[in-house]
Amino acid sequence: MSAADAASAAFDAARVRADFPLLARRVHDKPLIYFDSANTAQKPAVVIEAVDRYYRQFNANVARAVHQLGSEATSAYEGARDRLARFVNASSRDEIVLTSGTTQAINLVAWSFALPRLGPGDEILVTTMEHHANIVPWQLVCERTGARLKVAPIDARGELVVADFVAALTPSVKLAAVTHVSNVLGTINPIAELARAARRRGIPLLVDGSQGAPHLPVDVRALGCDFYALTGHKLFGPTGTGALWARKEILAAMPPMFGGGEMIREVRFTGTTFADPPHRFEAGTPNIAGFVGLAAALDYLEALGAARVQAHEAALLDHLSRALRGVPGLHICGEAAHKVALVSFLVEGAHAHDLATLLDHEGVAVRSGHHCAHPLMQHLGVPATLRASLAFYNTHEEIEQFVAALVRVRRLLA
Repeated sequence: MSAADAASAAFDAARVRADFPLLARRVHDKPLIYFDSANTAQKPAVVIEAVDRYYRQFNANVARAVHQLGSEATSAYEGARDRLARFVNASSRDEIVLTSGTTQAINLVAWSFALPRLGPGDEILVTTMEHHANIVPWQLVCERTGARLKVAPIDARGELVVADFVAALTPSVKLAAVTHVSNVLGTINPIAELARAARRRGIPLLVDGSQGAPHLPVDVRALGCDFYALTGHKLFGPTGTGALWARKEILAAMPPMFGGGEMIREVRFTGTTFADPPHRFEAGTPNIAGFVGLAAALDYLEALGAARVQAHEAALLDHLSRALRGVPGLHICGEAAHKVALVSFLVEGAHAHDLATLLDHEGVAVRSGHHCAHPLMQHLGVPATLRASLAFYNTHEEIEQFVAALVRVRRLLA
């Protein structure tokens, strides 16, 4: 037994699963096998209870009222900022902008940081494996400024060609943006190495951490990037939550993206003085209950222990990959040396959507489609893949049941 397998065996998945109410339900009269955590993760009871407690006990707006409920709501909401700062090892809580998720966070950087700084002839560097959220905002900014999007390649294993990425960091590149973990391939990118190369050339680096934060330790100071965006609902928290971490000096130089209440210091008809970061970027009433739940999710993850979770997920990935390779006609997309517990694949003679539909009737939830990564699908030469994405609440027994179900439904399409 490998060290990863031994650590996984010591991880009490059955006890952990009991913390997630939805995992106990049945689908089409079959026990649910939820292999779609990269799409959205399930929520532990402590998160659900935290949201419920907010609405039952101290529902009020934040930073506006002096009454007790307002004070309690503000304390809980700002406590989530503190919790996120600890989660990513930020130098200051003021480096954490609370957002609706990674998409809003990247758009904030696009419109508030990149737009004022770009012009004709400038470039933004991305990679072939990016999610649409780390492509489309940059395209929109390029259209407005005359800048150009430049793309670094990946190899046949689904790994970023680091030498080509570094070579692409030319003086015309004013910003580089790369995913921490590919949502299609599961590939873990060497962020610290990329950040060192970018920093030597004076190029800011943004990291899309949607798929990285749920599986890997995030230490922005160790990574050396300039922006890190994450999504709460993939971190076992509520939907509509997320954060942008950015260096304090960068945030201080960025203008607000949205105007309204809470992001101001003083408003006159002749002009407005804006609040300091991060509140400058948080106009309007936020998703208070959601952030209360996200703080509870991060507490829950910390209690589980990052090393134990990683070991269990590594053993699950190894088991799933070996089992899928034994299915006739199955091709795995992405065989990177460093991956999270996510496998995209194709089955000869069967469309991904058909397989996903039939698997659903077996109680198995997987995602089929382009996974919001059209350019990567074009690179792979396929319209869609089937994706099984696991989390620490999944088990080796589920993998065996999933593969058996896949073989059964494959026969129906033969």
